[in-house]
Amino acid sequence: MSAESPGQQNEHFLRVVKRRFRVWRGQRPFWAGLFTILGGIPIAYFPYASLKIGHMTLAMATTAGAGSLIIGVLLVTLGLTMWFHHIVRVFAGVAAILLALISLPVSNIGGFLIGFLLALIGGALSIAWAPGKAAEAEAPASSAPADGPDAPLVPGPQVGDSTITQKTSAHAEGGRNSAG
Repeated sequence: MSAESPGQQNEHFLRVVKRRFRVWRGQRPFWAGLFTILGGIPIAYFPYASLKIGHMTLAMATTAGAGSLIIGVLLVTLGLTMWFHHIVRVFAGVAAILLALISLPVSNIGGFLIGFLLALIGGALSIAWAPGKAAEAEAPASSAPADGPDAPLVPGPQVGDSTITQKTSAHAEGGRNSAG
């Protein structure tokens, strides 16, 4: 690579990063985690937000502010769990749906329905997600029979082999071989 074209190196780096992110995203319920995280943010934010209009302050402070904060933080945590521990995606999805439902009475109608709907969709996507099949598994199977010349060899003695019966009978007689 010449010093006159440094843009190609950056372009290559960006393609590698994009490809790695696409592979990472395909191995886990990415969109479910994103919707769940985005659902937790308004649920936790709105009870503590205050809007200033001129000299007037509009605050949405409620008595359930701590409950809203806990629900929002748990939803963000569940979204991150869906990304980094996708093996527990069903548990995380069910928990996200339950927390979204609990946020309706606790947190200003679930973050004014924005957080409720996002968390509900994220939980449902997490439950419905299934890992994809590997590229090798999708290759068509060979039409050759298993007994054919291309059949894989099985290492070690076979079940009907005479060495197995000799070893078994020798072991049964205390280590002495009856043949010799």
